[in-house]
Amino acid sequence: MTKMRIWRKPDTMSIVFIVLGAVILLFILVPLLKTIFSSSPGTLWNTLFEEDVYSSILLTISAALIATLIGLFLGVPLAYLLARHQFRGKRFLEAIIDVPIVIPHSAAGVALLFVFGSSFLGGKVFHSVGIEFFRTFAGVVIAMMFVSVPFLIDSAKEGFKAVDVRLEKVARTLGASPWKSFFQISLPLAWRSIFSGSVLMWARGLSEFGAIVILAYNASFFGWNTKVLPVLVADRFDFGLDYTRPVAALAVLISLVAFVALRSIAYRGEKA
Repeated sequence: MTKMRIWRKPDTMSIVFIVLGAVILLFILVPLLKTIFSSSPGTLWNTLFEEDVYSSILLTISAALIATLIGLFLGVPLAYLLARHQFRGKRFLEAIIDVPIVIPHSAAGVALLFVFGSSFLGGKVFHSVGIEFFRTFAGVVIAMMFVSVPFLIDSAKEGFKAVDVRLEKVARTLGASPWKSFFQISLPLAWRSIFSGSVLMWARGLSEFGAIVILAYNASFFGWNTKVLPVLVADRFDFGLDYTRPVAALAVLISLVAFVALRSIAYRGEKA
């Protein structure tokens, strides 16, 4: 027999918190919906097939994905070390990792230019192997990676911290190597946090503007000389809101659909 759920009147604090929460949700949701529905489906469809728009979308998504993959390869080992070891200067190192989140991103672009510009050491080293960063796809990738990799490292670090270190020690006593222990125990148990951090990093890369404007305002991409989506939106705004509106709506839609889909995958993994 199914028990009837007894309705209880919410207390005053809950009512106040519900109202305040609703206000901030509306603050987030209304501008997004207003932007999405400001253009007709036909206008959005036609805009999507404009060369500068679809090339920009492909550039933005591809660069953010590659930046995230590189971040996974380089950032996950660092996150594991920070989660498992205590050493002098660890707090300072963790603070350094988070600096790209708080500095102005135009300043981040200048900082990257001082390292990877063609006149500087990093730029010269990569130039010797045929990689350029100023106004190229590679420049977009490193700009996205610089400002977004802290999200991945911090999330992965928390995931590794949540893995009981005794499981790794038991595996080692049973003859597993450090590599085997990491790939068969630590990594599988921390994958949800790593995946969530990857989603945040990718999404943050999609929205980057300031560092890219400095380092790769225009980028060569499969024969196109194009811009990332946030820069394209800003460029079109120079010609008026009506010209900008459909591109902004597409940017919001792409980000929203991709982010919700990826977070749903992570959520299903947590429930499994």
